[in-house]
Amino acid sequence: MKAPPFDYVRATTLAEVFQLWAKAGPEARLLAGGQSLIATLALRLSEPSVLIDITRVPDLRGIRQEGEALSIGALTTQAELGADPLVRQHAPLLAEAVLLIAHPAIRNRGTLGGSLAFADPAAELPACCVALGATIVAVSPTGERRIPARAFFQGLYATALAPNELIMAVEVSQRRGGQQSTILELTRRSGDYAMAGVAAATVFEQGRLVDPQFVFFALGEAPVVARSAMAALADRVPDRTVIAAALAALKGDLDPPADLNGGSDMKRHLAGVLLERAIARLSRGKEARAA
Repeated sequence: MKAPPFDYVRATTLAEVFQLWAKAGPEARLLAGGQSLIATLALRLSEPSVLIDITRVPDLRGIRQEGEALSIGALTTQAELGADPLVRQHAPLLAEAVLLIAHPAIRNRGTLGGSLAFADPAAELPACCVALGATIVAVSPTGERRIPARAFFQGLYATALAPNELIMAVEVSQRRGGQQSTILELTRRSGDYAMAGVAAATVFEQGRLVDPQFVFFALGEAPVVARSAMAALADRVPDRTVIAAALAALKGDLDPPADLNGGSDMKRHLAGVLLERAIARLSRGKEARAA
């Protein structure tokens, strides 16, 4: 199929973005990496009146340290995210996740802000941002506001962004001493959407999991925080008894919808497998740091 007709304009400043957006009206769409938008245009799932190209806006670019946080511009491509030394040092979970996203051609164009704004429930980066306790910095004609990642994703392809508001940056606290993180997913083929996935982060203190964060993706309409499983693991050494309790608690955290990959029971089983594997990988990382 071919995309529907639309007008195209390019902005070079944030002020110009909002001027063009106000003039174009609510049917306009922003174009960043375009890796999701172009596909929906081709299938005529999107029919915008105007595409506003924001790729030349410098305020949306850059990765830098700001106090105790790492600020990542919304236009940072997934490839840049995976290669940046500051990201690898302070938010290695994001760099690790990039290798699981589709294929290099997609990662070279797709952006961090675009992935978060699109809010695909099977996407890796939204779950990572929730697991890291990231803050989404949104900007509109009236100013900035900071939205915790856990409150940002509100349902199927739904976010807390208001009309005429866009993501400017993502802020992540710098890595703490003893912090470990990992991301795991199960796919039919490399590059496919995940059937189930988990992003995990924790701090180890004397072998105990301190403030463990396990956030599942592709198992609900938005990233799913495994609160009961996390409570079963918190401040405990992850031995067999503790892991068994966490697996039992996880069943109450998840209500995955059936889809072409399988039914709800199968997805709960996959989630349990991923939880065990994530704990094992986090523990191996702790041992490597101690060696």
